[in-house]
Amino acid sequence: MTLYLTNTLTRTKEAFVPADPENVSMYVCGPTVYNFAHIGNARPAVVFDVLYRLLKRRFKRVVYARNFTDVDDKINAAAKEAGQPISVINERFIEAYQADMASLGVLTPEFEPRVTEHIPDIINMVEQLIERGHAYAVEGHVLFHVPSFSNYGALSGRARDEMVAGARVEVAPFKRDPADFVLWKPSTADLPGWESPWGRGRPGWHIECSAMIEQHLGDSIDIHGGGQDLIFPHHENEIAQGTCAHDGKTYCRYWVHNGFVTVDGQKMSKSLGNVHLVRNLLDDAPGEAIRFALLGAHYRQPLDWSTDGLNQAKRGLDRLYGVLRDLGDVPDVTPPGDLLEPLITALEDDLNFPRAIAELFAIAKAARRATTANERAAYKAVLGDAGDLLGLLHQDPDAWFGQPTGEDEDTAEIQRLVEARSAARSARDYAAADRIRDELAALGVMIQDHADGPSWQRVD
Repeated sequence: MTLYLTNTLTRTKEAFVPADPENVSMYVCGPTVYNFAHIGNARPAVVFDVLYRLLKRRFKRVVYARNFTDVDDKINAAAKEAGQPISVINERFIEAYQADMASLGVLTPEFEPRVTEHIPDIINMVEQLIERGHAYAVEGHVLFHVPSFSNYGALSGRARDEMVAGARVEVAPFKRDPADFVLWKPSTADLPGWESPWGRGRPGWHIECSAMIEQHLGDSIDIHGGGQDLIFPHHENEIAQGTCAHDGKTYCRYWVHNGFVTVDGQKMSKSLGNVHLVRNLLDDAPGEAIRFALLGAHYRQPLDWSTDGLNQAKRGLDRLYGVLRDLGDVPDVTPPGDLLEPLITALEDDLNFPRAIAELFAIAKAARRATTANERAAYKAVLGDAGDLLGLLHQDPDAWFGQPTGEDEDTAEIQRLVEARSAARSARDYAAADRIRDELAALGVMIQDHADGPSWQRVD
């Protein structure tokens, strides 16, 4: 089997072949830590977590880095409003982000570099760019000279005028070219700053990732990930810096970008009041359900967030955990690889999450229908292995059904009956299925059948 990924740079789905067959390097742009993480921040964390899990299964070593941007004008504004230094703001929201992502089952990358820990590295890369004729210092600033890199614009595919407008940067009078962008800028006394050859200042946004990649992953990496909103100008500028700082060496071989998150069909924004923070959602739903909902669309497509979608994800996990609970007395065995191949094939086809999830439910259905001890043991193992690839099904089933979700204490019994009815219907034992439906009705529960499985609600 071969892993295929859509490479934004070439606009094609390509077979993934790392530079070193035994070692893969991956960098993903992390959050700017001035507020709590919302579901838009959580989507790339979950998407690239699945890719990380898949890569770790295939390759001997995978080095994964995801950064924290802890120097930024928004952080400065938050610190000023709170009357605290940026270090306090940074620590608070870094800890919150790590806790929120852990509740979504996101594995911790090998490296989580912070910009403030890499100022000397940033200064060194800026000096390299000046020495090579790709950057210049003027009035306390250092700017990258875009015309010095002939391939600028290849990632985004934008025309020059469109790039200048899209960058939304001030066309300062000291720029040699309107498209030139900041590598270093001066800091006033009330702003964070570090001493440099160009005076006290702080780095521009784009140079930060390039310098951290160089320090932790090397001059060239295999995969660079992030949201589609980062393609231009951030990743476009990263390519320019990283390539020119290393005498034309390929900066990154595969660029992978996830789609946007909308909310009930609308763009997520503070003005609309539809920004959903992960920690607030965790008050109403388990982290696994949030993760499952974030896997509900192909990673390159937009994902529309809704309460219905989250509830559907929770119901889907109820079904999967119900199967695992029914197999609770089955001994653990090594999962047979052939039973997992369809799900792995789906993931290796450009992380086709909808297809992979369909295969996950197919495994659960086969596990429910298994009759021999060997079959039941094999499917239990494969279901657990499949869940691990997607970052799901890590809880004990009894703990899953016992967790507080605002429902009554008999929820677990209702779910058991729902699963039993599904099993009866699958076995064409319609008399038993009708009898269980009557039991549920006596409990004040109405059940409805859908293409993706049954749902239920209380009606008394």
